[in-house]
Amino acid sequence: MTPRAPMNPEESYSEKHKIFYGWFALAGVAIVIFIVGGAFVNSFGPFLPKLISEYDWGRAEISLALTLGILAFGLPSPLFGILVNKYGPRYTIIVGNAIAALGLAGVYLAQEVWHLYFFYIISGLGGGFGGYIACTAIVNNWFIRRRSLALGIFQSFAGLGGFVFPPLTTALIASIDWRASWLVLAGVILVIPVFIGGVFLIRNKPEDMGLMPDGMSPDAFHEYEKTQSRSSADGDNSGWGGLKVLKTKTPWLIGGFAAANSFTVGTLVSHQIAYLQDIGYAPMTAASTLSVMSIFSLIGSLGFGFLALRFNIRHMASIAFIIQLVAITILLTTRELALLYIFAIFMGLSAGSLTVALAMFVGAYYPRERYAQVMGVVFPFQVIFNAGAATIAGLVFDATSSYTPAFITAGIFSLVGLFFAHMARRPKQS
Repeated sequence: MTPRAPMNPEESYSEKHKIFYGWFALAGVAIVIFIVGGAFVNSFGPFLPKLISEYDWGRAEISLALTLGILAFGLPSPLFGILVNKYGPRYTIIVGNAIAALGLAGVYLAQEVWHLYFFYIISGLGGGFGGYIACTAIVNNWFIRRRSLALGIFQSFAGLGGFVFPPLTTALIASIDWRASWLVLAGVILVIPVFIGGVFLIRNKPEDMGLMPDGMSPDAFHEYEKTQSRSSADGDNSGWGGLKVLKTKTPWLIGGFAAANSFTVGTLVSHQIAYLQDIGYAPMTAASTLSVMSIFSLIGSLGFGFLALRFNIRHMASIAFIIQLVAITILLTTRELALLYIFAIFMGLSAGSLTVALAMFVGAYYPRERYAQVMGVVFPFQVIFNAGAATIAGLVFDATSSYTPAFITAGIFSLVGLFFAHMARRPKQS
């Protein structure tokens, strides 16, 4: 019998082990986005009543802290994308989320409203530096053939944070001092996302471990690259350098549909409970529609990721916008509770699908080496329109004493998003 040749050190991980390490890297970034997003954004609401009772600050004055934090999270994304490319996403995840934890811990010391603004801006900057762009860059590096499924799983954990952290933070505040609760949340970020996720689980890319994306063998990966280079951006990178990427219309179309979805969802998430109470529903009933939307947003993220393995993501994103338009039409034309739950289901499915579609478009259309750079350009669109949606809808209501114009505006944004998603074709390499 001929002895077996020694194993090639570049042989894929899946051939040497049962589990591809990319799933561990995915678990690392999933817990980062779940905990940091939940602690930073979704825990703010439970703290609001405590801040109101403790200080002579108005609700809008206090809420401005979250708005400033979200803007700090997203506006510097072009710079974050450059730094992720330069230092690697794992480094920025560790450093950025450590800064985010220190920012949240600093709220413990806040005595003036500007202190609250300052610490939330620090936390937002840290969370943005080590957040969405860096985490999706990890997923994009480790997965190609199963990228859509991996991104769907990742995005579902972001939605899960919105479902878990509000009641969790409320229980925490009820059991200990509200100031100490900020320290607990900061400590959770340091222990789980920074150390367990960043230090122990996350690795920048499979090549650093002698592996290939998806656990492919080197030959299979190189053959896949050759195949993709004939029809996509995954081939020769020489035509995708610097500002050349940004001089094409595709990144702006992707950013446009992300902004449209973000504005529509931001409008409804912030005001649908108030609207339903205005038309006669009890607070708990109104709030239950938002819970239904959150649950189906998770389903939408996972479902979109799974279906994108087989179907064109541009067509699927267009269908998601159509579902969103149907949802808004239901909201505008009925007061029946059963139909309002159908609205929540449709809106959740479309919102979850379109949120994960942003990362899928960039990952599918551009080489891995340019992912963070392109995402750094398109991500601020989503953040800015999400930050402004609630305020604009509130101003419209104050001016008209009705939510109908605001919801119609959200529907117009969905229609524009449908156009952008349909037009966001794969760019040609220069």
